[in-house]
Amino acid sequence: LLLSCCGAGVVTSASSVAPVRSLPLPTHDVLPSISTRSRLAFASKHHASPKSSTAGKSTCNGPPSAAAARASTGLSRLFAYGQPPEDLYGAIHRKEFQMKKLNAQHSRPSDPVRMALGYAVEGLGGRDMKLAKALRRVYDDPENPANPNARSKTPEEEERAAKLLDVGMADAAMRRGSFVVDIKRKSLSRPGEMFARFDDAGLVADAMVSLGADAVFVNVDYEAYGGDLSELKSAIRAVREANPNAAVVMKDIVVDEIQLGLAKEAGADGILLIAAVLGPALDNFLDQATCMGLETIVECHTSNEVQAALDALAQNIMVTNYDRVKGEYHPDQAYKLAGLFPGGGGPIITLAGGGIETTDQMKKLLAVGYDSVVVGKAVMGSTRAPEFIKCARDRTLLPAEFSQWGLEDMEFDPDGNYMEGPKTTVPSAGDEAPSSRN
Repeated sequence: LLLSCCGAGVVTSASSVAPVRSLPLPTHDVLPSISTRSRLAFASKHHASPKSSTAGKSTCNGPPSAAAARASTGLSRLFAYGQPPEDLYGAIHRKEFQMKKLNAQHSRPSDPVRMALGYAVEGLGGRDMKLAKALRRVYDDPENPANPNARSKTPEEEERAAKLLDVGMADAAMRRGSFVVDIKRKSLSRPGEMFARFDDAGLVADAMVSLGADAVFVNVDYEAYGGDLSELKSAIRAVREANPNAAVVMKDIVVDEIQLGLAKEAGADGILLIAAVLGPALDNFLDQATCMGLETIVECHTSNEVQAALDALAQNIMVTNYDRVKGEYHPDQAYKLAGLFPGGGGPIITLAGGGIETTDQMKKLLAVGYDSVVVGKAVMGSTRAPEFIKCARDRTLLPAEFSQWGLEDMEFDPDGNYMEGPKTTVPSAGDEAPSSRN
């Protein structure tokens, strides 16, 4: 109920494009009291009345007590940058206010962002599906029909494919995991922590894609992640030059459809939608993005959110270990929800992320059926970025249908051969023979 209320109350619509699915988009005029309740919940979460606060003040005419002095010191740190550490509620209301101003700035019908919102893609020919192809690593698979350079199957391969089709295992093929870098300086999940310092996200995107990353998230919310739209455009230019097959995804706290127009106008291949933020309005945003030819990734945390994304026909679904509503971290959440998705090779591409800090975590998630992993802090400003990227890309994975067979520790090289010896991604002093390295 909290997720539904939060999502329905903060979404506004500025687009005149009729959605394919005919659910009306909730607005403040329809549900006027939800936003007020959310603000009260946000205020109570920080132990302060929405109207006033007496923290740090003495209740008598004498000198303040030691407790009051400590409280005052704490508040001075809390408001050192003009505002308390922001959680999801605060971010939603801030974005809602910012989007009202942005809508006013882009109100003219001839505005590029407004024109991007009204743009409609006809048929499949206008959709190159660059994000989906990058996440599935289509261009690395010589047998994938979506690969322009795909080779024809040999008679033996055709016979094998026919046998697999007869037993219902046509899609049970070896998989290739992809790697996504979440480029950010800070995060809502780590309030007050600045874990990466760089001048331009474009330089970081260029470096990561050159190392082999299949896609990058570029954060454009300055208060929450330390990025902006100019860095998104810089990253798009850099990635196009480094690897035209890699994808760029705009990551933002999306509360208004005009943000879809910003992503499209900037040239992004996709945009991230957070199920906990949009709630029942998710359908409408997916419809709008589909009409515009903009791919989406729906971020989920709970099984209900995953089911809602599946019901809304989302094609790319990311399960995060962070509960954005409660501000909690559950390290095995993505692992536990892996069984909610169909088998590998189908139309749904699955991603896992949120607090992945080791290659073992990453391999575990890929082994249970996820097509891609999203890593942020662990590779930002770290020399371990090549290790993570090689770990995801320099191996093949068993079909997702085998994920419940207890074969998670089995690893295969890019040619599908079983790998023995230490399962490390870079050579180490403990490796005895070159053949055991991967």
